Amino acid sequence: MISKEYIIMDSQGIHARPAASLIKLTKNYKSTFDLKKDDKTIRLNSMLNILSMGIKGGETIAVLIDGEDEVVAAEAIDTFFTELGKMIKN
Repeated sequence: MISKEYIIMDSQGIHARPAASLIKLTKNYKSTFDLKKDDKTIRLNSMLNILSMGIKGGETIAVLIDGEDEVVAAEAIDTFFTELGKMIKN
């Protein structure tokens, strides 16, 4: 399992458009993706799941990737957050 932390730099946080793009990205991999904020963890497979987290700008999230293609999937997640102007923390 790979865990990546990100600080959300966009003042709007993660809203519908980036959430939809994130879900679309995860469907390209066999690995499972979870998103964690504070003590709450959800599966990254539903827009409702992501939006229910209420992720705002300045908050730190973690993406947990587990599966046979987790290394390549983690690189794609890094690229996704970098391109959206988010900052990789760890």
